[in-house]
Parts: sequence; structure tokens; C-alpha cells
Amino acid sequence: MERKFGRYAISNLPLFIVICYGFGFLMNAFKPEWIYFISLNPHAILHGQVWRLFSWVLVPEGSMNIIFVCIYLFFYYSIGRNLEVTWGKFAFNFFFFSGIILTVLGSFVLYGYFEILNPAYVSRYEAIYRSMIGYECTKAMGGSWFYNYMALNFGTYYLNLSIFLAYAITYPNMRVLFMFIIPIKVKVLGIIYVIFLVFTIALSFASGDVSNGIISLVSIGSSLLNVLIFYLILRSGKRRFKEIKRQKEFKKKIKEAEQPVSSIRHKCAVCGRTDVSNPELTFRYCSKCNGNYEYCNEHLFTHKHIE
Repeated sequence: MERKFGRYAISNLPLFIVICYGFGFLMNAFKPEWIYFISLNPHAILHGQVWRLFSWVLVPEGSMNIIFVCIYLFFYYSIGRNLEVTWGKFAFNFFFFSGIILTVLGSFVLYGYFEILNPAYVSRYEAIYRSMIGYECTKAMGGSWFYNYMALNFGTYYLNLSIFLAYAITYPNMRVLFMFIIPIKVKVLGIIYVIFLVFTIALSFASGDVSNGIISLVSIGSSLLNVLIFYLILRSGKRRFKEIKRQKEFKKKIKEAEQPVSSIRHKCAVCGRTDVSNPELTFRYCSKCNGNYEYCNEHLFTHKHIE
């Protein structure tokens, strides 16, 4: 698929993601009720409001102050960018958009379940809402209170959580500051999140309302199914990421070879990296080597002296 469709992948997709989230937080601050008109409501979609297939990605996770919003956006941009660099832009594009597609499919699966197998449940709660608020308000939000309520379960929270869980699988030993104070490995946070999700689903069923439990199960499961698919692919194809790394190193060497010799000022005598291919490195001459041999900062003190 990458060989065939890789040229269509969006470069630096995490940047576009956080821009959408930032716009959603901004709109929520000025007009909170707008989420009822863009949420993933399958009933409204089938009645002409097709923009909801995409606009639900703008729905923010919740109300936050500007400081936490900035931290939140920076955090998800950082982990998304790391995943894109590690996997390649096509793989990250595929992961993110498959999460969107699976979430949309999950909402329609629930819609089919209630319309075909449990319409009485919808009618009961619909009558309660219309008696409290009125039909006109319901009509403006998609024509059904129940499906409008169900749509709020399909948001960006679990979509973002799928990115974090994928990051925890890829970098299990990476540490983050929990509550900005406690250093903790991301794999531990990932396990905690999974336990919390299982507890949430179990609590929904334990409440005695099976339909409410089904809503939780499908909304959470469909949004995180791409993580399971990614994990299975990772287990069966661990060589893929090594190949990506080798390809990047090869392209870097080709780019370096294409550079005119006059533009290369420094070159490590051990690894061959230059100030053109790796501008982040510093280069120094070794006074103990017999001749003008230059080394990068990684090999300056570890190389074998030439006599």
C-alpha cells in the first residue's frame, strides 16, 4: 500500500491534527453548544448532515484553561511527530485515518443495533427528552436527542488515547512527568489507561443498563481497534521499522554524496558523518593522532589514536 499510495500521505500530519484540536478548543470557549451540530451523529448524517462524518474531529475533549490546552497540544504534537519519524509518514497517516474510519463505522454499528434490535429503548428516552426541552431544539441537533447523546461518546478522547497507546508500545521505556512531577514510564501509563477503560466498560454493564454498556463497549472498542491492529502488525513485522531506519540513512548518504565537496567543511574519520549530513554534531581535531584527523563529538574521546 505504501508503494502504491505513499505519495498521497500528508507530511507532518501531527501539526494539522493539533491545529484542528486548537480550533475546536477555541470554538468551544466562545460557543460551547456548537459541538451538538458537528458531533458524530449517524441519525443526522443519514438525514442530510453529511459534514458530521468529518467535523466531529474538531470536538474538543473537554473544557480546559489556555495553559493546559497548550500543554495538551504540545504533548500530542510531540508524540505524534515521534511516531511519524519512527514509522514513516504513510504508516502514521494510515494509523490515524484508520482510527477515524473505525470510529465512524462503530457509530453506525450502534445506530443499526438500536434501530433494528432495540428501537423501544430509543423511543423511551426520546419521549423523556422531548417533554423536557422540546422537539425544535432536538431537530436543530439532528432530529433525535438519543442519537445526539450517543454521538457525544464518539469524540477525539479515545482517538487521542489510541495515539498515546501506540506511542507506549513503540517507546515503552520512555519517561514522562506524571502530574508534571512524578517521572513514570509510558508503558505503565498505558497499562493504567487500559485498566481504566476495562473498568469503565464493566461499570457500564454493571449498572444494569445493558444498552448503555453496549454504547461504552462499541464507542471505546471501535476507537481503539486501530491500536490492536497496529500491535499485531508490529509483532508480525518488526523488521519494518528497521527497514525505514535503513532507508533514511541511505537517503541521507545519497544526499551527502550529491553535495559538492566544497560545501563539506568537517567530516568524522570514524563514522564518516559531516556537518552537511548531521548539522547538529560538533567536530574537533585530535591532537594525539598523527595527522589531521577530525572527529565528531561522539567519537572524539572514544576513537583509537592513529600513530
